[in-house]
Amino acid sequence: MNQHEDRGEETPLGSTPPPREEVRTDLPNAARMYDYYLGGSTNFAADREAAEAGSAAMPHAREYARANRAFLQRAVTFLAENGIDQFIDLGSGIPTVGNVHEVAGQFNQRARVAYVDHEPVAVAHAQRLLNDLSGVTMTLADIRDPEAVLSAPGVAGLLDFDRPVGLLAVAVLPFVPDQDEAHEVLATYRGVCAPGSHLVLSHISALSATPQQVAAAEEVMARTPTPVRWRAPNEIEELLDGFSPVDPGLVPLPLWRPDSTVTEDEVNIANAYGAVGRLDG
Repeated sequence: MNQHEDRGEETPLGSTPPPREEVRTDLPNAARMYDYYLGGSTNFAADREAAEAGSAAMPHAREYARANRAFLQRAVTFLAENGIDQFIDLGSGIPTVGNVHEVAGQFNQRARVAYVDHEPVAVAHAQRLLNDLSGVTMTLADIRDPEAVLSAPGVAGLLDFDRPVGLLAVAVLPFVPDQDEAHEVLATYRGVCAPGSHLVLSHISALSATPQQVAAAEEVMARTPTPVRWRAPNEIEELLDGFSPVDPGLVPLPLWRPDSTVTEDEVNIANAYGAVGRLDG
């Protein structure tokens, strides 16, 4: 924790320290459950219990999380190779090894990354991890309130929206269950982006999962503060409105520009689709 946080002041370019009273370690939280699936340590007993219940309902939950992380890394690599040097990661969770700033930094050490999440424990932990890094911020905000996100010091003070940005919405829109709201939220972010910006989108969707498994998985998350909605491919494609998908378009996650040969089993157990879209002028 830096000297500004010790004095209770706002962190430069970041959010204010997460209010302690908002932290509920007795209730499972999606960001911490995701961290558990990825093998992280920033989670509590309630998160682990809910994650295990999720795995029981949906046996390939860990594979879903890992497929999303691998997709994120490939997509950020693609954007960085095409000149994108600033990113906003919506619903980022905890920036663990191989996250956006590390991948982008391999191509441009001056790349700027604004992480955003509404989970206080995840934000507090990320702020400690990122404290000594230049050009990287972590903001406590709800991505469903784009105005608050975009005006936060860690976003508005870091990113230049007059230039292209990478808008990352990886595994986060299931937590915006209403289709119209999800569409409107993305439209607001799209409205501030310059031509040449890109949207990186992934979303849970049944491939190998049965309707019974989907219902059971949604029921597990309904018992948390962050219920989810699985979407069909056509519903996910609607969320790309305004962006032109780059090749290969919307596909199961492992099939989006894979680094190596992918098996049919790997495709199906990921239970998610992904795409990258470009904002044309």
